[in-house]
Amino acid sequence: MYDLMEEELFEYRVVELSSAPCFSPQADFNGKHDSLFFNDGVRRIDFVLVYEDEDKKDFDKRHTFQRKKRRREYLEASLMKMGMALEATRSVVDDKLIFVKVHMPWDVLCTYAEVLHIKLPIQPNDLASRPSPWRFFSCVTKHFYPSEDKIGREADFYTAPFEKDRLEYFYVKDQDNFFTPSMRSRMAYYILNRAPYEIRGNIKKFGITKLLDSGVYKAAYPLHDCRFNVRSTELGSPNERLLLYEEWAHPKSFYKMQPLDLIRKYYGEKIGIYFAWLGFYTLMLALAAAVGLGSFIYGYHTQETSTWSKEVCDPNIGGAIVMCPQCDLECTYWRLNSTCESSKKLCIFDNFGTLVFAVFMSVWVTLFLEFWKRYQAELEYEWDTVEFLEQEEQPRPEYEAKCSHERINPITRAKEKVPYTACGRCIRLSLGIGTVLFWILLILASVVAIIVYRLAVFFAFSAKLRAQDLKELEPFREYVTPQMATTVSASIISFVVIMILNILYERVAIWITDFELPRTKTEYENSLTLKMFLFQFVNYYSSCFYIAFAKGKVVGYPKEPVYLLGKYRNEECDPGGCLMELTTQLTVIMGGKAIWNNIQEVLLPWVKNLIFRHCTQAGSEKVIPRWEQDYQLQPIGKLGLFYEYLEMVIQFGFVTLFVASFPLAPVLALVNNLFEIRVDAWKITTQFRRMVPEKAQDIGAWQPILQGVAILAVATNAMIIAFSSDMIPRLVYYWSFSVFPYGDHAESTMSGYINNTLSIFNIDDFSNFSRPHNTPYWFKNSSTCRYRDFRNPPGHHKEYQYNMQYWHVIAAKMAFIIVVEHIVYFTKFVLSYIIPDVPVHVREQIKRERYLTQVIIHEANLKLTVDTHVSTVPNCLCIIGQSQIGVKIK
Repeated sequence: MYDLMEEELFEYRVVELSSAPCFSPQADFNGKHDSLFFNDGVRRIDFVLVYEDEDKKDFDKRHTFQRKKRRREYLEASLMKMGMALEATRSVVDDKLIFVKVHMPWDVLCTYAEVLHIKLPIQPNDLASRPSPWRFFSCVTKHFYPSEDKIGREADFYTAPFEKDRLEYFYVKDQDNFFTPSMRSRMAYYILNRAPYEIRGNIKKFGITKLLDSGVYKAAYPLHDCRFNVRSTELGSPNERLLLYEEWAHPKSFYKMQPLDLIRKYYGEKIGIYFAWLGFYTLMLALAAAVGLGSFIYGYHTQETSTWSKEVCDPNIGGAIVMCPQCDLECTYWRLNSTCESSKKLCIFDNFGTLVFAVFMSVWVTLFLEFWKRYQAELEYEWDTVEFLEQEEQPRPEYEAKCSHERINPITRAKEKVPYTACGRCIRLSLGIGTVLFWILLILASVVAIIVYRLAVFFAFSAKLRAQDLKELEPFREYVTPQMATTVSASIISFVVIMILNILYERVAIWITDFELPRTKTEYENSLTLKMFLFQFVNYYSSCFYIAFAKGKVVGYPKEPVYLLGKYRNEECDPGGCLMELTTQLTVIMGGKAIWNNIQEVLLPWVKNLIFRHCTQAGSEKVIPRWEQDYQLQPIGKLGLFYEYLEMVIQFGFVTLFVASFPLAPVLALVNNLFEIRVDAWKITTQFRRMVPEKAQDIGAWQPILQGVAILAVATNAMIIAFSSDMIPRLVYYWSFSVFPYGDHAESTMSGYINNTLSIFNIDDFSNFSRPHNTPYWFKNSSTCRYRDFRNPPGHHKEYQYNMQYWHVIAAKMAFIIVVEHIVYFTKFVLSYIIPDVPVHVREQIKRERYLTQVIIHEANLKLTVDTHVSTVPNCLCIIGQSQIGVKIK
């Protein structure tokens, strides 16, 4: 297959080493600032290459640039021999810069449209479009859509993969506009990535990417069609960038739906599918945010009426309960009502409404994924990516350049070239997996280090914040508990560590993926996606998993506490549980991440462009040509919007995995995404060069990752409610232990719950390593203190062992997890089954298009057969006549 492709690409006009160097024709700038054409005004610019003229360098350094010059001249000669037209123009601002404009003639466009299987119109769509369900409210909804008067509606066609020999069957009205600018740029970039620039012996080096990395060229990019805020009056400029800015990227359009068809037309399907997914995700978040906000409001209104929070704050109940020290020696006794404010805050998140919301979110995530599949199927049809398969995607230039081994293709049984043997591939994958595991272990080590920090700092905060001699802290004791101070400081440190590790691992992941040498760009991105997500998953979520499922679970009791590393006493949760700490952790990480990402995405590109224009002393954009205006913008990077996807998927994890502890997560995500859409739109429209359009059928490897997160979210939320919140112990007490035979009340009640959940400890049983040095003035002659657990009191025949209520609570927690998981998973299965992935009307249109394509191919084959027969018959008659004449002569 590889040999066949090589023959396809280079069977014509291969450059030989002995060829005389060809130089790009030079042309002075003609003064047309927004022109998208060569100086002749006819040939359209499909791509621009930028390099620095070595002849303008210092004489003593000039010899070091000769190799770069030879490579560049060879590449340009290759392009011209492949049929491309070039025109070079010196920079208006910096005379050392030269801009090489690339144009693809009609024949070359037709050739590569066939190679890339580009689908083009064959016939107008004759199926009636499905009426919108919102058409009855059009007088209202029209204000939330981009202006059709400006953008217009694209004509709907049936399409088929282009074939040059069957050109007459395609809907060609105008050769100049038959291929859109994004198609032309995509084909030009394909050729640039495969044009040779150096041949040494049997080794052929090719690809603009390598020349950009080595500094032979400074930049390579397609042109924006106009300035983002000024309409171009040049002929042939559709001003689509201006339309995108006005109807999409401008802040005044924040309430409007996205012009997805125009985004796809201008930037390509890959960018279009990202913004379609982001917009759909944000729209679905609105429902989750509304329910989450309702849950929060419900919790806020019940915090003052909650029985157990009132008992904590009651001076006769919470004020009379003496709690045991939470660290050794330096910590002292404290009253339960000192956590009054934190218990009220906990009521906001730990209530029955949160349980209902967690179950709702498990169903919501299923609906989101299923309806996205349907919407994606519609986009696949509308954007001609239904049958876009990986086989149509060409190998990466980096892969092709390393192909030195041969193998038998298991499908075609033909020989093909590959860059490594089966053994070599295993070695590469093993090294990659080993490196990823090493970095994941490094993250876990950082998490352990933060846990040690928490233990050490908690010891200091407990000693200081509860010391009675520090009168200046008295006003803050109600609001700042040792647990809260520890959690906030540890969360901030954790966020900083996460950001630092992200920067380091990003480079490592790219290096590993480059080393693995995937065949296509899709394979490359999928491999990098998996590595980056695994790392980010552990990096962002590990501390949250620790608080949710590990903290406060193995602490022992005051007589025999459990120690980490044999030195640090394990952390305990607040009397109300660890849910509030998990909420704080999520708030710090989600909020800090959103702020940092917006600084990176908005401020940094704007500052870089400002500095660049200042350093180049470029004045107004009106004095320089279109290609030079674009050069002053920031490059988008090799991975495009990969990091935007990663950011949103990590956010999706926060919204779904830990929503039981933070009902406001969807609200924060919704607000962030409303800004994110416009920020991303503004960034790529105004601050970045135009990206090379790419084909994409779906969101790639992110789809199975989202499905995996959705499945995991059911389990994590069920376990957070069971193990991190106080919901199950409260229900067990209400239904079983508040009434006979375990309780003293005549009917189920929450009264007495706090006293029931706190076990009694005799202070004489403290070991010498744990007994507090100091006691507060109010402690007097107390002989016992309380701690959070379900254990038998001192003097019991099973002293300090787990009591009956503990096993009831454990059984209830396990039963809750099993029942909730099975109900939610069954609901997810039913929803997945009854909601088809492809809408019926889309399936009909796909069948209609396939039918028309088959008819056209059949007619073309039939015509070819008839033409061949007609042209063959006269030749046969002529031969027969000649033979008969010959016989007669004889």
